Amino acid sequence: MPGSPAHKWAFAPRFRRHAFGWRSQPAVQRVKEATAEILKVAKKDPALGAAGGVLFLERVSPALDQVDSSSGAIGTAVNHAIEASQGTTFLSTFRSVAKKYPMKPAAKILDDLVASTPGQEGKWFAAAKDAGLYDEAMALATRTPCDPRTLTRATRDFASTNPRFAVEAGMAALHWIAAGYGYEITGLDVRSAYSRTLQAAKNCNAVDEVERRVRELLTAPESPAKDFVAKVLGRTTDMK
Repeated sequence: MPGSPAHKWAFAPRFRRHAFGWRSQPAVQRVKEATAEILKVAKKDPALGAAGGVLFLERVSPALDQVDSSSGAIGTAVNHAIEASQGTTFLSTFRSVAKKYPMKPAAKILDDLVASTPGQEGKWFAAAKDAGLYDEAMALATRTPCDPRTLTRATRDFASTNPRFAVEAGMAALHWIAAGYGYEITGLDVRSAYSRTLQAAKNCNAVDEVERRVRELLTAPESPAKDFVAKVLGRTTDMK
């Protein structure tokens, strides 16, 4: 459990209520350190990592309550940390269920977990990815809306080691952005998704394919935000 004396989390005493006052830079650094600590532990012990993630989520808001967020740096750091921390929790849950039902296909387990937690598709995508279930992760990201930023990060992380998966994750990110999904999506999100997808495509000789699929995306009638995507990328939406 998060409060168990069996493991001493280095980040825990640093996240006291109003621990950082208004200063954003020390807060950003501590958030990054907490994330690194949780992920390091999770690699060896997913359940313990999940407990650390829960502890972080309990303490982060009170600790940062007074921090100046005008630069956006603390928000970015916290969002990344929350996703990483929750990812260990979701991955631990997935593995626990898989262990309990060893004869049940991984894809079916994933479907059941997604159905039982509406709105958490992006977290289950990350859990499947971290478990090495790349086909299942992409099947989920293709059929249900996943956070475009989560998909873009997967594209970045796998551009070299698994470029085909990275390409599909990046195209899914662009698809959901064009479909109008994602919280406060900006032009930077669009450019990042596109550039990282293109980089992954170069690593698996799929540049022409990606360009073709982007053109198709920008002419798809079911993509209400395609004009926004096209404008950011400097494209036109009437391409043939």
